[in-house]
Amino acid sequence: MYQEQFEKFETLAGKAWEHAITLDILNQTNIKDCSIHCFHYQQMIELLIKHLLETKSKFGAYSRSHKLQKLLEELIANTLFKTDKSQYLMALQVITVCAEEYRYNFLIDCAGYKQSVDACDHLLEELLAFIDSYHFSLFGKNVKLMFTRYALLKIRSIY
Repeated sequence: MYQEQFEKFETLAGKAWEHAITLDILNQTNIKDCSIHCFHYQQMIELLIKHLLETKSKFGAYSRSHKLQKLLEELIANTLFKTDKSQYLMALQVITVCAEEYRYNFLIDCAGYKQSVDACDHLLEELLAFIDSYHFSLFGKNVKLMFTRYALLKIRSIY
């Protein structure tokens, strides 16, 4: 599921794509401990947001934070990405805490984590849709153009 969503963006956010592949493999196993899934999900979201900050923010950089809710706020503040962050902040915080607990080998509330993943999957769809939209300034006016990956590559090859 996750791999298919990232497949067309493989070269844009390669590390996030690698974690997406890992998540798809983990989803096919009978592992009862959700901590490893949490770690890779957190990494996938973190790397995707950092990729967007690096490529679409006015600063071309991102903070060192691993806290997903802070990264989302940074993305909203520094790019043209807009969403209702209130519906995601708690879920992002749960995923961040679960990933930190994984690093320290603590037990994780898998039911709460899975609810957070369900909420954040909607955010993931919004982030991937944002990658598809490219914003240009044309003659001093902001123009929003939607490109397919093919069309974007065609334009780049002309110039």
